Amino acid sequence: MTASVWSAPFLWWAVLAGTAIALAAGLVGSVTVLRGQVFAGDALSHVAVTGSLAALAFGVDLRLGLYGGCIGFALLLAVLGGRTGADDTVIGSVFAWVLGLGALFLSIYAASGSGSGTGGTAGVSVLFGSLLGLDGAQAATTAALSLVVVVATLALARPLVFCAVDPAVARARGVPVRAISAAGFVLLGLVAAVATQAVGALLLLGLLAAPAGAARHLVARPFAAMALSAGIAVACLWAGIAAACIWPAVPASSATVLAAA
Repeated sequence: MTASVWSAPFLWWAVLAGTAIALAAGLVGSVTVLRGQVFAGDALSHVAVTGSLAALAFGVDLRLGLYGGCIGFALLLAVLGGRTGADDTVIGSVFAWVLGLGALFLSIYAASGSGSGTGGTAGVSVLFGSLLGLDGAQAATTAALSLVVVVATLALARPLVFCAVDPAVARARGVPVRAISAAGFVLLGLVAAVATQAVGALLLLGLLAAPAGAARHLVARPFAAMALSAGIAVACLWAGIAAACIWPAVPASSATVLAAA
């Protein structure tokens, strides 16, 4: 490692995008853990793969499949969950369907002969993340989308937590529980899409669940847990980037999730 690494533009683009992603993942992950729907995050991480494979198979922009797939399936989970929210049976059924679609799109992609070159590189980046490979425009777009999620989560924090803790009382108090649940799933879908660029779809669940799970055991108050979860996620992502710079053989995504775990 040389001193020039720390002044390289790609590193600071990674810090910019990664910090925003980690803030979003920490906040949304805390709500997801409180709602007991971590399995939904795992399902949406596979949706990220399936959506990306669909985009590659049909030759459209990778981001269209990534974001469209995650948001679309998040809304599907909200609809299928009904008034009580998606349970493990609903999520598991969607999960199985997503895996089947992923296998189909992978077959189409492989049959098209595009599984090498830039297409193959894009597929690998979806699976394992490419945070240190973002350019300035990509980093700015990712950071902006992540901050939109952060602002939306903070704006909806009280009803999200209320509905997660006691949906029956929230409904009796006039809170639109079903709409809030759908908003929570959409936020989770957006986080799944943006965080895929940081840690990849295979390790996405670690960034969503581990900081939030730790925070929940360290503090009792839900809003304090949200703040602590976001802080832990940011610290872990910075540690992952630093580890990748110090030891180039270590992927930033792996180091990030290892620190979180």
